[in-house]
Amino acid sequence: MLSPAAALRRNLDRAALRGEDLCLSLGHAARSQKLPPAALICFLIAAEGGSLAKELHRAKIDATPAAITQRRAQIPPEVFQEVFARFNASSVYGRPKSGYKGYRVLAGDGTAINMARNPNAPSYVCNNSAPDGYNQLHLNPLFDLYERTFFDAVIQPAPQKDEPGALVQMLQRNTFDRKTIIVLDRGYESYNVIAHLMNTPNVDFVIRVKQNHSAMREIARLPMVELDCDIGFTISTTQTNEDKRNRHIYLPVPKKSKPGSTTRRARWDFPSPYPMRFRIVRFQLETGSFETLATSLPRSFTIDDLKEIYRSRWRVESCFRDTKYSVGLVNLHGKRDAFVEQEIYAAMIAFNFTSRIVNEVVIQQPKNGIYAYAVNFKMAVTLCKEFLNDPTMTGEQVMREIARHTIPLRPGRQDERKLRAKGFGWFTYRVAA
Repeated sequence: MLSPAAALRRNLDRAALRGEDLCLSLGHAARSQKLPPAALICFLIAAEGGSLAKELHRAKIDATPAAITQRRAQIPPEVFQEVFARFNASSVYGRPKSGYKGYRVLAGDGTAINMARNPNAPSYVCNNSAPDGYNQLHLNPLFDLYERTFFDAVIQPAPQKDEPGALVQMLQRNTFDRKTIIVLDRGYESYNVIAHLMNTPNVDFVIRVKQNHSAMREIARLPMVELDCDIGFTISTTQTNEDKRNRHIYLPVPKKSKPGSTTRRARWDFPSPYPMRFRIVRFQLETGSFETLATSLPRSFTIDDLKEIYRSRWRVESCFRDTKYSVGLVNLHGKRDAFVEQEIYAAMIAFNFTSRIVNEVVIQQPKNGIYAYAVNFKMAVTLCKEFLNDPTMTGEQVMREIARHTIPLRPGRQDERKLRAKGFGWFTYRVAA
């Protein structure tokens, strides 16, 4: 019987071969014994942050960086998206599914991926705050907070960033085969997003919503005290006398708005009038301020349950950090938008590959230790990429090595979040390690 790590490597190889078949069927590439598309896909997944020449040497691939670039141009990002989806679908084990009270918990969020400057690319941004311009893609994933894996993702050029639209796209193209809670922050708050969530089978939601004068009308009317209540109202895109008598909430939708408009007020995908009803929970923090959550979960989920579910959303932020710095997404190997999309999918596959192996690793805890210990994820990524590059390394070996590298868990530690702009790491300044 294969170990979990060996089974995952087999699943990844099969997904890469399926990506190669798709690439060839679309006519984007010809067969090559020296550098087939499947080998290039696996190379990018296992690549680290060094120069292309160094990574090719590490992977024992007899090809020049120029050859790799030419071959990459023949593989559209959709092929990597297919490999990502196939690998996720095949990598499910018989162990009990993790989650919260039997629900899978997914978080929606977004993060920016900085790139080399190219004014002619769709990702180019130039405005008053950045007159010299820069290039950036926006990654919008759904992230499984308890399995710690990427469930799905949409990648957009920064000038077309639309996090609510990306979420709707993922809701429409996925079948949720088990009960799922989707946790969102205030950037996703809109009538259209809530309606899509309520109309997606097997999906409930927890959304942090505004509570000031710019909040939804029915929420703004609630007293600023701890509460747990239901609110109901009707959305209307017209302003007839009947709508006004019934106090419908008017949502202005321009008749000539373009399909896929990124203006949140101008997006409504449902009939009019449209009744809505959901639960509002407001609680007080230790600082004395209040937070307000909108949810479709029943009252078998208490306020403490909702606090815990929303608090777990922070794990998606640590996943972005690990994807960029542990997996190495900050050190890109291409300049084109399509190349960067390839590397984003490759990084998410590498993250999921490592995370699934880590989930199967058993850590021996010290009997009289002060702290509990967990796997050092950064070291686990390094070992998993070595495992992908070395066909002689067994699954048992890599799992034993991962179990050797641990870090102590120190609960309750707090530090002020330090936000600062981060630029692109240029190709000529890559470390030799």
